[in-house]
Amino acid sequence: MGFRLPGIVNAKPSLKRTLSSSETTAVPKGHFAVYVGEAEKKRYVVPISILKHPSFQNLLSLAEEEFGFNHPMGALTIPCTEEAFVDLICSLQS
Repeated sequence: MGFRLPGIVNAKPSLKRTLSSSETTAVPKGHFAVYVGEAEKKRYVVPISILKHPSFQNLLSLAEEEFGFNHPMGALTIPCTEEAFVDLICSLQS
């Protein structure tokens, strides 16, 4: 099950994506890692300040419905396209 949001924008510099989903780089203080994507999961490091936004909380509810609290990637997995996730995060940070 995926979640799509209209529109695609370029990621802002504060939204960081690691190059490999298996990469285990350290997450800076005040941020958390999420895996996003439908077929290929990509790892993003995002600020914890987005947790308070209702739109992101909706994504968390979808993740809970799809994965429960057992995330196969070892970190929070968001069930939406990469483009939709980047669009949402960028809109929340502006």
